[in-house]
Amino acid sequence: MDPVAPAAPDGAGGVTTAPRPVDDAPRPGGRLPGLDGLRALAVVAVVVFHLDPSWLPGGFLGVDVFFVLSGFLITTLLLREREGTGRVDLRGFWARRARRLLPALLVLVPSAVLLARVAEGDLLVGVGRQVLGALTFTSNWLEVAAGTDYFAATSPTLLANLWSLAVEEQFYLLWPLALLALLRAVRRPEARAATALGLALASSLLMALRLDPTAPTRVYYGTDTHATGLMVGAALALALAAPGRAGTASALWERHRRTVGALSLIVLGALLVLADEQSALTFRGGILLASLATAGVVLVVVERPGRLRALLDLPAARWVGSRSYGIYLWHWPVVLVVGQDIPVTPGGLDYVLTRGWAVLVTVAAADLSYRFVETPVRRHGFRGAFRVLAGRMRRAGTRRARTVWAVLLVAAVATAAVMVTAPDRTATEQLIEANEAALAREAAATSTPTPSATRSTASARAAGTRPSAVDWSMPKGSEVDAFGDSMLVGAKQAMEYYFPKIRMDARSNRRWSEAPKLVGARGDGLRRVVVLAFGTNFGTDARSIERTLREIGPDRMVVVLTVHGRYARAGTDNEQLREVVAGHDNVVVADWDRALADTSGMLQSDGIHPSIRGAHLYSATVRTAMAQLSEHKTGKPVRLKPIPLP
Repeated sequence: MDPVAPAAPDGAGGVTTAPRPVDDAPRPGGRLPGLDGLRALAVVAVVVFHLDPSWLPGGFLGVDVFFVLSGFLITTLLLREREGTGRVDLRGFWARRARRLLPALLVLVPSAVLLARVAEGDLLVGVGRQVLGALTFTSNWLEVAAGTDYFAATSPTLLANLWSLAVEEQFYLLWPLALLALLRAVRRPEARAATALGLALASSLLMALRLDPTAPTRVYYGTDTHATGLMVGAALALALAAPGRAGTASALWERHRRTVGALSLIVLGALLVLADEQSALTFRGGILLASLATAGVVLVVVERPGRLRALLDLPAARWVGSRSYGIYLWHWPVVLVVGQDIPVTPGGLDYVLTRGWAVLVTVAAADLSYRFVETPVRRHGFRGAFRVLAGRMRRAGTRRARTVWAVLLVAAVATAAVMVTAPDRTATEQLIEANEAALAREAAATSTPTPSATRSTASARAAGTRPSAVDWSMPKGSEVDAFGDSMLVGAKQAMEYYFPKIRMDARSNRRWSEAPKLVGARGDGLRRVVVLAFGTNFGTDARSIERTLREIGPDRMVVVLTVHGRYARAGTDNEQLREVVAGHDNVVVADWDRALADTSGMLQSDGIHPSIRGAHLYSATVRTAMAQLSEHKTGKPVRLKPIPLP
């Protein structure tokens, strides 16, 4: 048997790029069994990650599974066309890629824009740039130029998932030319495969060298730094095309085939579960390892029938895999729109149900796209599909035809109008900017207190003495200092309402490593109660927290807030925070994350910062924690008077 099942022409189903719809027309050898199932696995991983990153922290690596499949299948197609005809019809190749990509994309883009306008205007920030990137397949570079952060949920990008489509399309444009040059310049098939593998390693090395761990989007979006999977797939296709390879390697391969398949699946599964977008190791070898593991699975599946191929070729897997392109296109805009339409905070059954609803809508939209948009164009071409549609409309009657054309015209005009009137910044960004300006004015108006002759608590400890008495009673607002990041900035008005005359030092994008210096700068003027709210952007830093608490000392009340967000590290960050705090008797955790469980309407459109109602919950959570610490230290119950909403 051929090591790779014979590939039908590009219009047939087997040799298709991923995520890509597959033509299931029953042509002999037209489909590579099992690869639809691998597409299904990849798209499910990506969808689960976007539903909630904590459910599958490494699910974003599903994109790299798609990349390996794309590199393998497209290279196989080009090699077989050249072998069969002596040439490669580049114009025809690119035309067929357009027929595969554009129909579903041209339906998705206006639909997503109009749905976002109905659900939440903040989702439209930057939508003009996003639509341009979608239609020109340059989304990745436009988003890099705009400074978009793929892994931050603070400013959701409506069409963020199209970055990978741009990378693939750029690959389709450049790789056929490079492959033809490679075939002419290098005669030995093994050397060709080694060259492609070398390009994969070079891309992975470039990603590692150019990585900024605090902002990995550049290397993740870059075609130069994220071509690893594409080139690994291409290398596999070139290796399998080497003449005589099957005969010389068959005995060795048969002995280790099952082991390779099992190890590849284990490695890929482990990475999907354990990888983290906040870990530098993910970008310094993790993506390469995921690509190699995927190549191992592909090799086992295409070489010969077996249990793995049978599993991946189950009808359900084929169904999902054939619609993986549509599922991939639709899922992210649907998740954002459903999240705004039904704003439920993670942590309860209602949240799970809303995620399930987003999945149902996604699958339904993808299936409709597959049946009525993608398949007709794939079978008949753009002109043929248009003629079929026009014929059906004529048979439906003039009135219905006019209605359909009117709806399409209105949708086009409405989409253009929405793009023209889209906001430049989200409401959250405007609120934080205004609050930061107000905090800066307040800080400038308040002169920094001159250190008094009285020694601070820290100075007293250094001298070997302790204050005669420490006040652990419930504080007034004038006795509270608060330091933090944009979460505290967003809650400014509510914190001042709950704690009149509180002194706040907060700014966006702060991290825990800045906290010791901020606290230390107060010197003797540091108030007896300190609120610390860091970690939203850059995670928990145990050493910096310890340094901050030592700077404050054991004779002040300290409240530390947990973080909340739809990112994988939130849970581990909070666990680490509790571990650090557990060793300090004067510190209490205000569990903002737990307070949000089973609530709705408490967060802004970004799913991170508190809304007006949420800011009051945030402040009440801090107040309750203060009361708990006071009760613990004094042994006396604290009765909190209800604070009415303004």
